[in-house]
Amino acid sequence: MVSEAAPTEPPATGAMHIGEVGARTDLSLRSLRHWEEVGLLEPSGRTDGGFRLYTEDDVEKILLIRRMKPLGFSLDEMKATMANLETLRDPAALASARKRAVAELADVKDDAGQRREKLVRQLGMADEFIGLLVREVTQPEQESAVRQAASLAERH
Repeated sequence: MVSEAAPTEPPATGAMHIGEVGARTDLSLRSLRHWEEVGLLEPSGRTDGGFRLYTEDDVEKILLIRRMKPLGFSLDEMKATMANLETLRDPAALASARKRAVAELADVKDDAGQRREKLVRQLGMADEFIGLLVREVTQPEQESAVRQAASLAERH
């Protein structure tokens, strides 16, 4: 397998190598390669040497996938969402296909909203836990300071 960490060929005008895309999207090269392997994302091209080339449109797709991941969407759900978005953006798409895509994306939007609410609840629980730990950690320090002050007062 060809390593893409340090490509020697310059990318075509407007195209980016995987390393630049990873840096721009804050994703690992491994994630980007995995998404290609499972059919979620296909780079727009390759150099003569076989290095992946990505366009701005590819980066937008990657960012969309990255936004879906924290909500727990499966690869199949992400693929379907990407396909529906492509249908809506395709001026040659049939009206029936566009109508189906809109309906399915509306369901995804509702599902995403419910998943977000669950994350908000979980974040609240995490904040409560951190608050409990802060109280537990600072309470012994405060008690120790009070004992030290009392001890000093008794000496004087």
